[in-house]
Amino acid sequence: MKRILITGSNGLLGQKLAELLLPKQDVELLATSRGENKLAELYPTLPFRSMDVTNAEQVEQVVSEFRPTHIIHTAAMTNVDQCENDREGALLLNRDAVQYLVNACEKYNVHLIHVSTDFIFDGENGPYDEAAEGKPVNFYGETKLMAEEIVKQAKCKWAILRTVLVYGVVNDQGRTNIVLWVRDSLQAGKVIKVVTDQFRTPTLAEDLAMGCWLAAEKDAEGIFHISGSEMLTPYDMALQVADYFGLDKSLIEKADGSTFSQPAKRPARTGFIIRKAETELGYRPHTFAEGIRMVAEQAAD
Repeated sequence: MKRILITGSNGLLGQKLAELLLPKQDVELLATSRGENKLAELYPTLPFRSMDVTNAEQVEQVVSEFRPTHIIHTAAMTNVDQCENDREGALLLNRDAVQYLVNACEKYNVHLIHVSTDFIFDGENGPYDEAAEGKPVNFYGETKLMAEEIVKQAKCKWAILRTVLVYGVVNDQGRTNIVLWVRDSLQAGKVIKVVTDQFRTPTLAEDLAMGCWLAAEKDAEGIFHISGSEMLTPYDMALQVADYFGLDKSLIEKADGSTFSQPAKRPARTGFIIRKAETELGYRPHTFAEGIRMVAEQAAD
C-alpha cells in the first residue's frame, strides 16, 4: 500500500494526480494545498488537508499525522515573470519550502518526488538528458536549481522529475493553456503572434501525472526527464491546434522572442531526451496531436 501526499493539489498537475490516483485500490491519498480544497465538488471522496508548504510547522504536523510513504511535490511559483519580479516570494516557495519538505521526509522516512523544470537549463543545446548541467537564464530557473541541490543532499529516498511546458485542462481556475488559447483566439477571429525561435517538448498534464505515479510505484530514485517526445516551437503547436479545430491559420503570425517585452528571459532550445524514463519507468507520453484531442474533449465537457 502506497500512502501518497500531494502538495499543490489545487493546481493543474495536482488535479491530474488526484484523478489518476484516487481510484487506485493500493493507494491511500492525501491532497494538500494552501487554502481551501478546490476539488471538493469534482472529487467528493478525496481526503484533503490545508497545508502551506512555506510553513515548516504545518508541513511537519501534516506529515507526522498522515505518515506518507511518498510525497509528490507539485506546489511551486511557476509564473516565470512573477518569479523575476517577486524574488523573495519565489525563494520562499521554490527553495525554502523544499527544505521544509526534505526535513520532514528525512524525519519520517518518506520518499520525496520533486517536480522540476527545463528552465534550469540555458537552452543553448537542447534537447537535454538527465546528466546535462543546469545553467538557468532567469530567476525561476535559479530557484528550481537551488531546490534540486537541496533534494540531492537529502538523507531520504528522492527522485527529481523534470518537465517541459505542461498543458492541460484545469478545473476551477482562470488559467488557460496553449491549446485553448489558440483555439479561442482563432475562433474569435483574432490575429495572434506566436514565437518560432523557442523549442520545447510539450507535456500533457496527464502524462506528467503518470510519470509521477510510475516513480512512486517503482520507488524510483534519481533524476528523470518526463515530457512529450516531439520537439516543437509554439508556432508549430499553434498550427496543429488550428488544423485540429479547422480554424484559419492565416491569423497565426510568426514572431520571435524579442517581440514580447517580458521581465524574464526564456531559454531558446530546451526539450528533453526521455529515454531513461521510458526504459526505467515504462513511461509512454501521448503525441501532441493526441494531447490536443484530449484537451478538446475535456474542454467540451
